[in-house]
Amino acid sequence: MSTPLLETDDLTKSYGSRIGCAHVSFMLWPGEVMGIVGESGSGKSTLLSCLAGHLESDAGQIRYRDRHGETHLPATMSEAGRRRLAREEWAYVHQNPRDGLRMGVSAGGNVGEPLMARGQRHYGDIREAALDWLERVEIARDRIDDPPRAFSGGMQQRLQIARSLVNNPRLVFMDEPTGGLDVSVQARLLDLLRGLVRDLGLSAVIVTHDLAVVRLLADRLMVMQGGYVVESGLTDQVLDDPQHAYTQLLVSSVLQV
Repeated sequence: MSTPLLETDDLTKSYGSRIGCAHVSFMLWPGEVMGIVGESGSGKSTLLSCLAGHLESDAGQIRYRDRHGETHLPATMSEAGRRRLAREEWAYVHQNPRDGLRMGVSAGGNVGEPLMARGQRHYGDIREAALDWLERVEIARDRIDDPPRAFSGGMQQRLQIARSLVNNPRLVFMDEPTGGLDVSVQARLLDLLRGLVRDLGLSAVIVTHDLAVVRLLADRLMVMQGGYVVESGLTDQVLDDPQHAYTQLLVSSVLQV
């Protein structure tokens, strides 16, 4: 029997008297994509930030099993150890690609920097890897020396994805990866993400308010309201036969659009 890649027990985070997320427990398996949905303020972004180590939880525990089979408790690791996990095992895709890119560095430099951070020094190899990844995310090779500010929003997001995945992470956290993009650009990006997740065997946690995104990408789904998980299960099962009143409301609001 396989071992969970990521496991949370009773994860809780509050901001004074306001609940960010409360008593969240789940397992994420290798190669699995977990979607987290809910309206603004439901706690999904707080949960993602705790999972990715951007926020310190108030209670509960996170366990992660690395590519060597060693289990880590990120909350008890040294800062250097957490940075190593973030650099070698994890990746984070921001809603706003400018938060995940260095806007003053060329497209190729953005993709090459993570490789250099892991010790690669051969310029030719780094540039070739950057070219390969630009092609994977459907950016023309002759744009390698262009700065991100010369790209459209959709291209910037694809460049951020290339920068995030170039080090072959096992787990990717995605915060509204298609948010703010035109519908046609969203569709193209979703197709790209679905292909990359499948081809690379990635595990992912995706936060979104868009049920179409989780329908396409997620194997399982958690629905959050007021900081609590109110329903979870296989994505199609939850969306096609929602049991909780809040989930029913989310689904019906989409159908009525």
